[in-house]
Amino acid sequence: MKIEPKLSQLAEYAWQGELDLYHEFHPVERRFPDAEQLSDRALWFKGIASATAVDTGDGLVMLDTGARQDTEILYSEVRKWSRAPLSFAVFSHHHLDHIFGMGPFEREAEDRDWSPPVVYAHELLPDNFDRYKRTRGLQKAINSRQFSSVMPDFEMSRDFEWPVDYRYPDRTYRNQIVLKQGDLTFELNHARGETEDHTWTWVPELELLHPGDLFIWAVPNAGNPQKYQRFPGEWASALRSMAAKGAGTLLPGHGLPIFGHNRVEEALTATAELLEFIEHSTVSLMNHGLSLDAILERITVPDYLSSKPYLQTVYDHPDFIVRNVWRLYGGWYEGEPDRLLPAPRRLEAAEWIDLSGGVEQVAERVEQLVETRDYRLACHLAEALVLADPDSRAIHELRAQTYRARAETETSTMARYILLHAAYSSDLGVRDMAEGTLGD
Repeated sequence: MKIEPKLSQLAEYAWQGELDLYHEFHPVERRFPDAEQLSDRALWFKGIASATAVDTGDGLVMLDTGARQDTEILYSEVRKWSRAPLSFAVFSHHHLDHIFGMGPFEREAEDRDWSPPVVYAHELLPDNFDRYKRTRGLQKAINSRQFSSVMPDFEMSRDFEWPVDYRYPDRTYRNQIVLKQGDLTFELNHARGETEDHTWTWVPELELLHPGDLFIWAVPNAGNPQKYQRFPGEWASALRSMAAKGAGTLLPGHGLPIFGHNRVEEALTATAELLEFIEHSTVSLMNHGLSLDAILERITVPDYLSSKPYLQTVYDHPDFIVRNVWRLYGGWYEGEPDRLLPAPRRLEAAEWIDLSGGVEQVAERVEQLVETRDYRLACHLAEALVLADPDSRAIHELRAQTYRARAETETSTMARYILLHAAYSSDLGVRDMAEGTLGD
């Protein structure tokens, strides 16, 4: 039987760069079967996202409450540790892996005739729950693409339904709110970062910092290609504000805790530097009139940042962040005049394939590019082929092979999953298995 090291030892291994964060200890995918006691005042749980219970001496406080899949496990782990009522919970933001754990605590309060626990969040969080309801089909499509490698069966992704049964907050705030519970203080601070409704929490008596997903043991999720606008500059500013608090324990939204004042400050500051570098470099080149394509060619994260174990490209990708900065400041037009009012892509693809001598010759070229591992160009050509001849089984097989080969080379799971989604789709003879059909 494999015996896991204690949390403190795992955290040390992670800091030294000795853990496999791409697979075995991936900050988003790795779950821990048991909660870990950080002190006699705090219990940490890592499901899809982390959740932390804090004993105030007058009831518990939860900092995030986990994903739907983790709800019962989290409740059980907390109750092994403490029987005190849950006084309130803080939702760091609206993403589903952080907000679904209130149910068991609320049922318990009702059964025991306790005061119901209160939920605090930023004032924009309810608007995002409402947006999720309005875009339920879109959320299903983009998440089935993003997580294709964990649900490769078409039936599973087709049957997956985006939830709408959200626990709205009881109390909201705008910029900052300071709460007292027992002998502890909970300072809730707003920041626009991964989301516009993010809350980071500081508990000064415990020197405990809970940043939500503003720190996730990876390149920040500041560029997600299918999701709502991110705000890298404001995000960096929030990280520097957190670093100034002097925290001794950092509890990330994903990944392992960081212990020690110097390490916490370094991790937050370096993450801020990465975001600032990408935003400053992108805006500077935009100010010189460069197109997005030209900017993407020119920006590379410096080695002194990209070598940090907590800034690896294991989920998002720096190129995606550049694109998000462009979208924030420059809109959707990428600076390429032929893409301003383009012809339908299928017509463009058919024209280029005819000019190239036909499907067979282009398919041959795709195979050559895959063999030489020039996957970016191979994917462009494979996509043109399937657009020009969408019913060809042979073309779909070539496309699936091409995207699988490219996915194998990607360290960013976000990129890898979307590429694999294209491969799974071609296995089924379609370009995008998440795409619905329009009625007559």
